[in-house]
Order: sequence, then C-alpha cells, then structure tokens
Amino acid sequence: MNNQTLVTEFILQGFSEHPEYCVLLFGCFLSLYSVALIGNILIILGITFNRGLHTPMYFFLFNLATMDIICTSSIMPKALEGLVTEESSISYGGCMAQLYFLTWAASSELLLLTVMAYDRYAAICHPLHYSTLMSKAFCSMLAIGVWVLCAFNTAIHTGLMLRLKFCGPNIITHFFCEVPPLLLLSCSSTYVNSIMIVLADAFYGMLNFLMTIVSYGFIISSILKMRTAEGKKKAFSTCSSHLIVVCMYYTAVFYAYISPVSSYSAEKSKLAGVLYTILSPTLNPLIYTLRNQEVKAALRKLFPFFRH
Repeated sequence: MNNQTLVTEFILQGFSEHPEYCVLLFGCFLSLYSVALIGNILIILGITFNRGLHTPMYFFLFNLATMDIICTSSIMPKALEGLVTEESSISYGGCMAQLYFLTWAASSELLLLTVMAYDRYAAICHPLHYSTLMSKAFCSMLAIGVWVLCAFNTAIHTGLMLRLKFCGPNIITHFFCEVPPLLLLSCSSTYVNSIMIVLADAFYGMLNFLMTIVSYGFIISSILKMRTAEGKKKAFSTCSSHLIVVCMYYTAVFYAYISPVSSYSAEKSKLAGVLYTILSPTLNPLIYTLRNQEVKAALRKLFPFFRH
C-alpha cells in the first residue's frame, strides 16, 4: 500500500465552509447520535430479554438496530471531532476502515429492508403458512446471508479503492469517507470502481426497491380484500412502521447515489449523508417503538422508568 499511495492522510472538509454553524451542528449531531445509540440499544435489549418478541419480525428489527449502531458509530465520532477542530484529518487506513464499516452497514440495511418487506408479505398474504414460510432456520439464514453478502460486496469495493493511487490533493469534500469523493481524488484510473458502483446501485438501489414495492403491492391488495375494518387496521399497523422507514431511507439513497460519479455534488451528498447516517438511525427506534405496543410493553417490563 505504501508503494502505491503517496497520500498518507486525508482532510475531511466537513462543514468548515460554514464555521458560523459549527456549534449548532455539534449540538444537533451529538444529540441525534446519543438518541440513536440509546434508542437502538434499548430495542436490542428489549427484544433479547423478552421471549414474546422472539418472532421473525422482531428478529429482523434486532438486526436493523445493530446495523444502525454500526452505521452511525462508524462516522459520528470523527464528524463531531471535525466540528470542534479547525482541521479534521483521518489516516489513510482509518479512512478505508470507515469506508468499509459504513458501506457494510448501509448496504446491509437496504437488503434487510427488503427481507423485512417479504416477512410482512408472508404474514399478511399467507397467514396460515407464515410459521412454515418464516421458520427460525430460514430467518437465521436470511439474516446471515444479508450480513455475509454485504460484507463480501463491501470488501470488493474497499479492495478496489486500496489499489488506487492518491497523489494529492487530499481534501475530501464530505464529513466522512465514502466512495464518490475518494474516486474524485484518485490520480489513477477509476473505471473498474465506477463499473462496480453502477452494479451496486442496480442491485442495492433499483432491484431491492422494486422487490420491496412488489411485496407491498401484494400486501395492500390483501389488506383491501379483508372484510372487517378492524382486520384492515391491524394488518396495516403491522407494516406501516416498516413502510415509513423504507420511504425515508430510499429517499436519501436515491437523492444522493443513484447517479454517475462524474455528477457528484458535495452539498447534495452531505445532506443525504446526514439523512441516512444520523437521522435515519435516530428515527428508526422511535418509529418502531412509538407505533408498536409490544415493543413499548417489553421496554416497560425491562426498564421500570418507562412506566411513567
């Protein structure tokens, strides 16, 4: 790596072009990060220690909360440091590590949202066969498949990034290390990297989105065929939280990343980065707990202060 890389560290531009907002952003980011950590940890503990929540839906929610913690923790400490220092630097190795864990968690979340959509499809469209379709072994296989597939895909992207030469400048126009701004800094060919980005966008973005839309098409059709209003309300309540999270997450991803590297916009990417690395991990536990009586009951049982 040392023979190929002249740049030994990168400078994260962050929000240094707006110094007047740094104190405000630091307070906001620290608050959101704290809520994200506490909220997702509470969900993990609530599901772990309540046997009533050992079902496929909450098993996948447990994995989602874990991914959210990895996603936001991979970038927020460095981002907060950058808001209180004049210049935020990150070593070459640290940048590659941040890139790996962030991409791993973010891509895993996209894939898991599709799996969760299938779980809701099986529960609502095939309720009599749900326990067979979503057996414990099959759910475990799906979760492991998501983690392993995304770890392998991320390893390919990170490996392709490691083969590039960085001769300077070394200023990343973002508040964390991600693929598009790094490719713009490379002084060697990024053709293969760009091809892999297109393939990843097609799979993680378009294909997963279409599969999720198809699942919800069947779900909505089944709900509309239900005879009772109470049945429709109960069915919709079980998937409405997931649908909100899906819409929020895909909006951020499509806004920033379903476009060629050549049309990369730093401001647009920073906004999307805030949405999916800070805001989404913060809102996910709130959406799933505030709209879910079973999760709230589990938290009240585990933590007495939730009863008040």
